[in-house]
Amino acid sequence: MASYSPAVNQSSRWSTFGSRPAAVIVFGSILSLGGVGGCPLAGNSPEAQQTAANVGKPTAEFKPTLDVELKATSSAQQILPGQTTAVLTYAPSVIAGDAARVASLPGSYLGPIIRARTGDRLRVRLANDLDEPTIIHWHGMRVPAVQDGHTRYSINPGEAFTYEFEVRDRAGTYWFHPHTHSVTGRQVYRGLAGLLLVSDDEEDAAGLPAGDFDLPLVIQDRLFDGNNQLVYPPHDGTMLDGFLGDQMLVNGQANHELAVSTRAYRLRLLNGSNSRTYKLAWSDGTPLVVIATDGGLLETPVQREHVTLAPGERVELWADFSKYPVGSEVTLESQEFTGADFGMGMMGMGGGMGMGGMMGMGGSNMRGASSETAQMMDGSGGGVPNGAAMRIARIRVERQEQETRSLPAKLSTFTRYRTDDAVNAANPRTFSISVGMQMMSGMQWGFDGRTFQLNGLSEDERVPFDALEVWEFVNETSPMAMNHPLHIHGAQFQILERRVMPEFADGWESVRQGYVDEGWKDTFLAMPGERVKLLIRFSDFQGEYVYHCHNLEHADGGMMRNFRVGP
Repeated sequence: MASYSPAVNQSSRWSTFGSRPAAVIVFGSILSLGGVGGCPLAGNSPEAQQTAANVGKPTAEFKPTLDVELKATSSAQQILPGQTTAVLTYAPSVIAGDAARVASLPGSYLGPIIRARTGDRLRVRLANDLDEPTIIHWHGMRVPAVQDGHTRYSINPGEAFTYEFEVRDRAGTYWFHPHTHSVTGRQVYRGLAGLLLVSDDEEDAAGLPAGDFDLPLVIQDRLFDGNNQLVYPPHDGTMLDGFLGDQMLVNGQANHELAVSTRAYRLRLLNGSNSRTYKLAWSDGTPLVVIATDGGLLETPVQREHVTLAPGERVELWADFSKYPVGSEVTLESQEFTGADFGMGMMGMGGGMGMGGMMGMGGSNMRGASSETAQMMDGSGGGVPNGAAMRIARIRVERQEQETRSLPAKLSTFTRYRTDDAVNAANPRTFSISVGMQMMSGMQWGFDGRTFQLNGLSEDERVPFDALEVWEFVNETSPMAMNHPLHIHGAQFQILERRVMPEFADGWESVRQGYVDEGWKDTFLAMPGERVKLLIRFSDFQGEYVYHCHNLEHADGGMMRNFRVGP
């Protein structure tokens, strides 16, 4: 075995957005759920004292640094030439605090960008102006369980949920998105995703590019019909692969171009796709300089020929364009890789065979086809296979400016976990990815033969508070193995070790050099045949969180489980 160690069934028809889905799960009022998930939390802060009686309501004791409303609502956006596209968006309103801390992504329906500092106290009021339930999850943030966006707290149309929490996290690129079970994939796909960018004193001292030279890039693949409307298939077993589109969007824009100066930039990359993994590289072969991952700055910069970025993961790059002459161009691209869905192609599930050439930013031949044509495409959503080559964004050097910054040799300092300190070092907590047949919905992914239950919790899903543990995720579900991006709520962790079965080594080798496991993580990729060990400690809050696949169609289909921190 090769190894590597770092230092709910809905509609039976395809949906073209603008129409309400045929079936929606409604959870009802959060207050009717009693004490579920509302156990006392660690600490004495006001947010730690919340109970089921006041979850989702503003409290007088909480004094926010920033108070903002986010209205989840419908909108229309000019994405492609011609007709506008029906989308969803978070419309922000600043109630109190510095309004400059809440900004839109220029020309985009995605966002907003919320900026905060470690120690800030955020009050965010989610207002549901949709025609179905929703809730927000603060991806990567260490927040109380009742503030984390568990699907049980989903609010119905016309209702509101107020989040109140202190920002305890390091400087980094975090994001927020819906988390209502069975409709998360569809809501994210339609546009509900924003960024929460955290700063701190350590980041300030590093002297990184800021202002106009600090740029977020949200990477997503989408599928459009002949009327420029987003097309999304149902979760009825036809998307065992997860959704794959044929049109690349960056910050919600097609054919994204970025005009830059001959300066160094901080590029914050988020893979906001539903299921597609990217193998990112510069078209001219220049190495990527990585300065941060999910949980913030690395200790020192690292170089990669390419970076493997799975759904939900973030990576930050130091991109120095000072060596490029004015008028030149370079492309951020995703290179071809193999093994993403080992065995799936042989079963008609949209496998990764015969990927061919590079998919352009203008889309494949699917662009402009009707939704009826899309319906005849493969079960991965009608798009190109996972692992196909793609052009992500074109960078044009337009301005000559003098660069005064240099890449810091030291970025940050943090504690490295030690396996010897883990309470279960000799007996890791193991999670095996499984796939089985369900009577109503066909093939279904899960963990250890179990799928999501709203209030389901097994005895082996109880985790001690403030204890370092080794967790191991096993992706050896042959012959149906495929890649799975896995996300754990409630804590950041450190990758300890990766190993792969010999029969899966070729696909693994095509991406493993792009793993950036040197820093803090909250999401990671498990390729077919791969075992991933990590070290994790839940030292902030007790309560009930979830772990799940961040292939959103997998999670919506049941590849998610509860776990409880503490008694």
